Amino acid sequence: MSNTYSLRNRLSFALALGVTVVWLAGVTVCGLVVRHELDEAYDSALQEMAQRLLSLAVVDILDHEDKLSERRVGPLRPHEEFLTYMVRDAAGNILLHSHDADRRVFPETPATGFSDTETHRIYGEAAVSDSIFIEVAEPLRHRREAAIESTIALAVPLALFLPLGMVGVWWLVRRSMAPVVGLGGQIGARSAGDLSPLDTAQLPDEIEPIRHAVNDLMARLQRSLEVERSFTANSAHELRTPIAGALAQTQRLISVIEDEALRDRARAIETSLQRLARISEKLMQLARAEGGGIVTAAPVDLGAVLDAAVDEFLRSAESAARLKYTAADAGALSAPVDADAFAILVRNLIENALKHSPPGSTVEIVAREREVRIVNGGAALPSESLTGITERFSRGPTQAEGSGLGLAIAAAIAENGNIGLDFKSPATGRADGFESIIGLPSIARRN
Repeated sequence: MSNTYSLRNRLSFALALGVTVVWLAGVTVCGLVVRHELDEAYDSALQEMAQRLLSLAVVDILDHEDKLSERRVGPLRPHEEFLTYMVRDAAGNILLHSHDADRRVFPETPATGFSDTETHRIYGEAAVSDSIFIEVAEPLRHRREAAIESTIALAVPLALFLPLGMVGVWWLVRRSMAPVVGLGGQIGARSAGDLSPLDTAQLPDEIEPIRHAVNDLMARLQRSLEVERSFTANSAHELRTPIAGALAQTQRLISVIEDEALRDRARAIETSLQRLARISEKLMQLARAEGGGIVTAAPVDLGAVLDAAVDEFLRSAESAARLKYTAADAGALSAPVDADAFAILVRNLIENALKHSPPGSTVEIVAREREVRIVNGGAALPSESLTGITERFSRGPTQAEGSGLGLAIAAAIAENGNIGLDFKSPATGRADGFESIIGLPSIARRN
């Protein structure tokens, strides 16, 4: 199971969740503050109303002939009364009340100050030596509705802007993570042989240690590869002279030996020395292929390189009788690829085609715009053989002699030179054969 995750998605989700939680907390706090302020305003209104009405009620009651009779203040016109009041004496007898006042709302004994029931908020004041009391009641439902409506009025605009905030968070995280994504793309786009330092442009401070660590790792890897390639190349080069000397001495020995059995043994030694010489040469080519420096700054006319490589095989009567070469138009094979490396690539593919095709069969080399195809005859290879055909010392189902390094060298040059290299079997348009396809990289346009 993979434990990978998207840092960008995780940051976007965390920030969006944080913004939402902060927004909800802010709305809650604002709602509580609004309710507190409303309670203070409504309490002040109750207190002021009671004090204003009490003075008027006292005058009205004292001036009335029947001071102890219950009277109801009628409305000027029908309306819903949120605030109701009741004027009573110290014994609780009702002297005056508003038209919608409900006796059950008020306590049995009048009192001064604020008090709460299950349904109402009540404020009481006294006058005339605490003989006349007025109590003003307000429904708590009214206060709750006012607080809820105020909170909704505050929350709705914020809720409308919340999606815009989410989009802003996502855009900000995406933009902030762009250098990191670019660094990953820069690493992923490199070929296996490109161990140059990573670009430092526009990297966050938090990612800079990673870049330094990767560059340091690539530098150490570059030194290790250089040591390995140097050892391979030097070993092959140092072996060339003693192998050539041993081969010359063996060939001279064959010419002077009269005993046929000894001569056969000497010829077997000659064959082994020739094979060792070919492997040494291939190892030098492999070190060259994996050593980098295949991509050039300026385009090279590889058509001329291909012509020269084919001409080397045409100088041999055996190879010349089997090769069919169709050259490309002038400039059709220009690409930023080192000429020597491309020549090694082509020679190995042609040699492979000649070696692993039936004797006397034709090998076609067709060069076209940014492409070279090398086709040889023979039985079609199974798909599983094509999969590992470029592995070192992999020879596939063949009886032909070879080192098993030709296609590995070609693949290494192609990978380090950004060259497309594909193999098909059977060949295109045929029921048999093997086809090597070289696709050259495009030339970058400069403004």
